[in-house]
Amino acid sequence: MAKKYIDVMDTTFRDGFQSVFGGRVLMDDFFPAVEAAKEAGINHFEFGGGARFQSLYFYLQEDAFEMMDRFREIVGPDANLQTLSRGINTVMLDTGSRELIDLHAKLFKKHGTSTIRNFDALNDVNNLAYSAECIKRHGLNHEAVITMMDLPPGCHGAHGVDFYEKTLRDMLDAGIEFDSLCFKDASGTANPNKVFETISMARKLLGEDVHLRLHTHETAGVSVASYLAALEAGANGIDMAASPVSGGTSQPDILTMLHATKGTNYNLGDLELTKILKYEDRLKECLAEYMIPTEATQVSPLIPFSPMPGGALTANTQMMRDADTLDKFDEVILAMKEVVEKGGYGTSVTPVSQFYWQQAYANVIFGKWKQIAPGYGRMVLGHFGKTPVAADADIIKLASEKLKLEPTIENPLDIADKEVTKSIAYWRKVLEDEELPATEENIFIAASCNKKGIAFLKGEGPLMIRKGKNNQNCGEEEMSGSYTVVVDGKSYSVQVAEGDAEISVTPSSATPAATPVAAPVAAASAGGKGSIEINSQTPGNVWKILKAVGDSVNEGEQIMILEAMKMEIDIVADKAGIIKSIDVNTNDTVIDGQLLATME
Repeated sequence: MAKKYIDVMDTTFRDGFQSVFGGRVLMDDFFPAVEAAKEAGINHFEFGGGARFQSLYFYLQEDAFEMMDRFREIVGPDANLQTLSRGINTVMLDTGSRELIDLHAKLFKKHGTSTIRNFDALNDVNNLAYSAECIKRHGLNHEAVITMMDLPPGCHGAHGVDFYEKTLRDMLDAGIEFDSLCFKDASGTANPNKVFETISMARKLLGEDVHLRLHTHETAGVSVASYLAALEAGANGIDMAASPVSGGTSQPDILTMLHATKGTNYNLGDLELTKILKYEDRLKECLAEYMIPTEATQVSPLIPFSPMPGGALTANTQMMRDADTLDKFDEVILAMKEVVEKGGYGTSVTPVSQFYWQQAYANVIFGKWKQIAPGYGRMVLGHFGKTPVAADADIIKLASEKLKLEPTIENPLDIADKEVTKSIAYWRKVLEDEELPATEENIFIAASCNKKGIAFLKGEGPLMIRKGKNNQNCGEEEMSGSYTVVVDGKSYSVQVAEGDAEISVTPSSATPAATPVAAPVAAASAGGKGSIEINSQTPGNVWKILKAVGDSVNEGEQIMILEAMKMEIDIVADKAGIIKSIDVNTNDTVIDGQLLATME
């Protein structure tokens, strides 16, 4: 009797890279491994979308559309190339307008995509309907998604089998057309018994002909058990990755699942051990110079308490490394439980997982509920759709006050369509003003990546990867040499050397020359700096300066906005007064505790 054929999607080059490297892998470095995967008999790949769209423009200065074209050239016309889309967000962190959602499907079809896996983190079926329509209209396979997780211990309301059944029935009642259905557990926290019962429910409801699959991560340590439970319940496909970007925060390794299914009635994609071994050896060679974060290789017992997706976890720790706040990681993870509970139990998958993370980060850095992360606030106010259960009333009130927005039940697409900055015409004009070609690709890059997309198109974006012996400071100049530093008013001569060279620190007899600094946007008033200092509470970048020297401000009024960890951080006046100096410029990078402005 022939074994049941199970479709295997190799997530290495999308979710694997996202879960281990925060998406930061250069295409020319990994393309030889794609060839090796093809030779190993793999013909279903996740190759783009999700966070691997923006990360190419933010960190790698590479074009995602070029990457997709070249990937298709390697694997040939018959491979099933799949991307990930966040429903009405597509590959953005914010809701797109209807015309941008349609453009997403059009361009991804043009650039080699076969199938789009389409999910909504709130499991709001209304957020799937229009994106599904666009996907099918442009001739793509639509893989609809129900997102899963286990709630932190002690939390109740949503994310049981009955909740997933209701979501599926709502999908069917809405007439959403799909070619396959995936249950997506981005945090890897759904327990295997619930996985079995959920897949069994879907099989009973949909019949034997519908392709069902499970996607999970090893982050919480139960992924192999969950996959076996899904297969036993009747799943037709599962997702796996190749070492060294498998396990830990990523999907189970292909070899691990081949071993786990020995002696069973399942044929995993006709894959052979010896060929997969060769493929994984080639992949290890390709990625040998990349820094693999320790947390990406580990199973975390804390994740079921604070569901953080593998694909988001390492992206966030990479940003914390950039900001020199990684020492706060455990505190932020533990702070997530309250944030999830009060936020209405949206599934912890991008963008909602990022909203949870940003709010937990803000609660740790600035004090509990002192700041409301914009994404989190807009979510609890209903601007992204309906949360599975109502968010905490006090948090809704606080978010409304902080963001100056009212709660809403309006369709998020209608809200987005009203925003001029989400129109194709707006971004065409921006490109023309920047003297850049207004192609459809460039319009979508600019609309989805904003100022970072424009910086990429102008060749002005930074390269931020951790690769080679200097992976912590890739692209920075060598710092060896002799310097004079001042500590508490005393000057010292300091030698800086690489490696194990001996260095010396001696008091300097000479008074150090003054170092010129860039003039601030507004000079201090004639009376000099004020007695009240306003300092940064976290590393970040100055995004907007809202006040000028001489302006009166009320207590709690915004003075400027920083950007850190993909969120906006308000810098406000502690008391009413007059701005005496602005000590930074727009786009400046600031460190923790740096002086930003003074008041009197």
